[in-house]
Amino acid sequence: MQSRNKVFDDISQLMTNAMGVAQGAKDEAQTAMSSMVDRWLADRDFVTREEFEAVRMMAQKAREENASLLARIEALESK
Repeated sequence: MQSRNKVFDDISQLMTNAMGVAQGAKDEAQTAMSSMVDRWLADRDFVTREEFEAVRMMAQKAREENASLLARIEALESK
């Protein structure tokens, strides 16, 4: 009966090792896919949300400054 436990222990160890290998392969595939997507996005010159928001705020500020300067110019021209 002791030999049967050894067989089950070996099978159990084999399955545990197989699950570890499968988990490692999954992690590696996930990392590779993430890197590939990052490279693809970088090649397309997409911007991040943070970059977009920063440029949008700069453009809004520039429009406000232009409106203010236009009002000053019109006030000076009317004198």
